[in-house]
Amino acid sequence: MTGFELFHNKRAARERLYGAAEAEVLDAAGMAAARRDLLAWPGYKPTPLLDLRDAAARLGLGAVWYKDESGRFGLNSFKAMGAPYAVLRYLRGVIARRAGVADAAVGDIIAGKYRAATADVVVTSATDGNHGRAVAWGAQVLGCRAVIYIHETVSAGRERAIARYGAEVRRIKGNYDDSVRRCAADAAANFWQVISDTSYDGYQAIPRDVMHGYMVLAAEAADQLPPGAVPTHAVLQAGVGGLAAAFCAASWLRWGKDRPRFVVVEPEKADCCYRSAVAGKPTTTPGDLDTIMGGLAAGEVSPLAWAILDAGADDFLRISDDYAPRAMRMLAESGVVAGEAGCAGMAALIALAEHPAAKAALGLGPDSHVLLLGSEGATDPEIYLKLVGRKPQEVAP
Repeated sequence: MTGFELFHNKRAARERLYGAAEAEVLDAAGMAAARRDLLAWPGYKPTPLLDLRDAAARLGLGAVWYKDESGRFGLNSFKAMGAPYAVLRYLRGVIARRAGVADAAVGDIIAGKYRAATADVVVTSATDGNHGRAVAWGAQVLGCRAVIYIHETVSAGRERAIARYGAEVRRIKGNYDDSVRRCAADAAANFWQVISDTSYDGYQAIPRDVMHGYMVLAAEAADQLPPGAVPTHAVLQAGVGGLAAAFCAASWLRWGKDRPRFVVVEPEKADCCYRSAVAGKPTTTPGDLDTIMGGLAAGEVSPLAWAILDAGADDFLRISDDYAPRAMRMLAESGVVAGEAGCAGMAALIALAEHPAAKAALGLGPDSHVLLLGSEGATDPEIYLKLVGRKPQEVAP
């Protein structure tokens, strides 16, 4: 490892439109359905798209547009758009079977109209923090129970944030992928429903729902761009790949051949997408996945996400953890609070600015307009203070 490695994907299908193979995973109809339901959710409003002019100037770029998810539904993370939507879709099926009501309205479910049908339902997930908190919140709002698994390096602050929404939290030994396997085994034994954004054999419908929810973020961002503007580049972080794949699919559907050059960034200690790109097939990252960018600490790419990224992503980048605190501090100078995983796109731009040959290879320069997703705020304020030197409320009062 060198702290910075870039791989260009020769399989990227730059010259064709979104195809049938991709549409089997994510499609416009699924995104539209997610958008209708999420717009009906109490408290829904689009998160801001920030124009970070000072950062763009420092990085030698024409524009940096930053989709700030730190205020999403009060959960401080983009995950609020995926997991709760998947819980909603699952509970609709339960309500249809038990109460005979098809396509129950969001408002009726939240109001408790079908609580008799959902109160004994248990949803479960493994998490580094953000996804589990979103599952717990979705279960609480919609009227069912949640059991959330965390691994041994998840911070105590993130554990408390999950428990705050009424979930039972179980900490297990090992890394994120170990917690995924334990969660799946316990769910099968107890007839619980796993709510995950990673897919595997026999488990695709719910991760697809999660990703359709994430696509709404991309639609929001596209709608918030200056009139007629299309980003030249999009730099998106990957854990299991669901978020990156959703953004890639939404951009491909919206802009076709004119879509942004799509760059996937990961921490070098959890680089399953990068390794998969190099190998040309899903490939696991070994080891403990111990990265400061905890929300991205996944060792196995989701097969559904890979079905989009294999042809949709132009480049894959892995960087050292050292870039994350620098990105957090740069964003703080612009009054933006970003967590260790949320700043990954900015961390990639800082790394590229220090590797001119790679920056030039990606076509990044004064005429480039780059879209980033700030996927989380300060999900652990104590860690944020340690890394940035300021409290979140001091950065964004």
